[in-house]
This record gives sequence, C-alpha cells and structure tokens, in this order.
Amino acid sequence: MKKLPITFACGPYDRMEALNLGLIQPEGIDLRYIAIQSPPEIFARMQKTRSFDIAEMSMAHYMIMRARGEFPYVAIPVFPSRVFRHGFIFINRNSGIEKPSDLSGKRIGVQEYRQTAGVWVRGILQHEYDVDLDSVQWVEGGVNTPRPEDEDMDLRPLGGMEIEIIPGDECLSDQLEAGKIDAYFGARRPESFDKGENVVRLFPEYRAEEKSYYQRTGFHPIMHTIVMREELHEEHPWVAEAMFKACQASKNWALDAMKFSGAQKLMLPWLHEEIAEMHALMGDDPWPYGVDANRKMLEAFAGYLSEQHFLESAPDVDALFTPIIAWTE
Repeated sequence: MKKLPITFACGPYDRMEALNLGLIQPEGIDLRYIAIQSPPEIFARMQKTRSFDIAEMSMAHYMIMRARGEFPYVAIPVFPSRVFRHGFIFINRNSGIEKPSDLSGKRIGVQEYRQTAGVWVRGILQHEYDVDLDSVQWVEGGVNTPRPEDEDMDLRPLGGMEIEIIPGDECLSDQLEAGKIDAYFGARRPESFDKGENVVRLFPEYRAEEKSYYQRTGFHPIMHTIVMREELHEEHPWVAEAMFKACQASKNWALDAMKFSGAQKLMLPWLHEEIAEMHALMGDDPWPYGVDANRKMLEAFAGYLSEQHFLESAPDVDALFTPIIAWTE
C-alpha cells in the first residue's frame, strides 16, 4: 500500500532530528520534513499560504484563532518548543523597578502583545508576583530592528484595549536603553542588554527563580504546538496518532543521543551535569507530550488568554487537540 505523502514544517530541533534525518518514519506516511529556523516564518506561511500539511505553530496564535472559530487547523498535542521566561524580563536600571510588583503602572515593551512568550510572562507576573497588568501602558514594536505591522498575524485583544506602536524606524532595545520604556519582555534578548549600559535583568539569578517556579507549579512553559490541516484530519484521522507516536520516538531518540558519553553531541562543556540536573528536577521525561501530561499548564495558559482579553472565556483544552490513544505493550 502506498504511503501518504505529508509535508511537515518545523524547527531544526534535537527532538525532531530523527524525523528530519529519516531515522524514524511515521506509520503509513511518506514524510517530507522541512526544517526552517525561524518559527514566525513557519507560522505565517501556514496561515497565509497554507504551505504545509502539518506545521509548528504558536500556542497563543493557535488557541486564540481556534477558539474564535477562525482557524482551519487542529493541533496534535506535541510541543516542540518550551522556554522558561523569567530570564527574558529586562528593565532599565534607572526606572525605579526593584521587584516584580514595581512593574505595575510602568511602560512595558513587547514585540507582539499576542506573542506566546508575552502571554506567559504576563501570566507569571500576575499570578506569581501580583503585578496589575491593567495598569501597564503596553508598547509594541520590533526588538532589535524595526518591525512592520502584520494585520494577518497581529491578533488584538477584545474591547479596544490600547497598545502604543513605536515609530517605524525605532526598536524596543534602543528605547529601553534610553529610558523611553521602563521594561521589556518577550522571546528575544534585547541587544542593549549586551551592548548598552542601562539594561539589566529583573531577575539577576533567573535560573534559580525558574527552578523554584517549576517546583511550585510543574510548568515548563509551552511555546509552540503542531497543527495539521483540518480537512486532512477529517479524511485521515489516523495521521495525527501516527505523527504523535513518531514525535515521541524522535524525542526519545534525542534524549538517548544527548546522553552518549563517548563524545559529546553538543558543544557544552558540562553537558552531562546539565542532563543530570534536568532529570533530577523534571524526572525521566523532561519534555512530555499529550494533553493529560500537560493539562494543568494548558488550562492555566488558556485562562491567561481570557484574563488578557483575547478570549471572553477560557477554551476547553480537550476540544483544541486531536484525541490520541496512548498505546503501550
């Protein structure tokens, strides 16, 4: 029987490497893995030109669009990107911000208000540090270079919430260094943190803060999921489970490859110490897939989208993902 040809666009991640190399083949699928370094490029091409059958997608963008009934894709509960975000909150050292609650009432820059990283940081600041998000003056623009607006991708909050857009020839990194904004957070580090004099982290010991956050909540924040064309899922519902199983196998292959001690796979001098620390904190599966394994975190994120005015109410996370039968022999 001829295999079903499927295109899959995703980042060149270690957890997807076995799929990219063809070492693991999804059952019944002739997979063409298209490795693209820039996640925003994948997102835009999937939405604007339907370029792929299956693709990596922003978690915030997917949940918002799907809940609003405006997205012809359904997610497979695979999460190729996760990032702790305490280390991505930067402040101007002259802003008077000494602790997280001091962010209330300040001018804060974000690359895109709807960006998943931003949703996570706002949720963390509100729920862990009592920051009053509604008192903040939000400022949007490119981080290290000017960024044009994109009407197709820039989802706006409901109710006409005010977001200031910086001039088209300016960037947030420069504004933070100059004190035009008090703080910035998002998915990218501002260049002024390395090259300027006035930009510092809100949490200087951010790794300790992130570990404490994980110990309290169990959350290793999910940034992206995998979506497939809705009509493909309706015609071939087995594809979602085949891809889920293949992604699980690819992740496990990457974990085993990373642990090989004969010659280190990555250029990290203390790689094996880092691996041991990760497992001590997170257990044997530090990067779980599936709804049930991530339910508390997914429900919290869905709640953040409602609290931050993207949705009138938090969506049912089970309705957002394809059902998966977890089969063990």
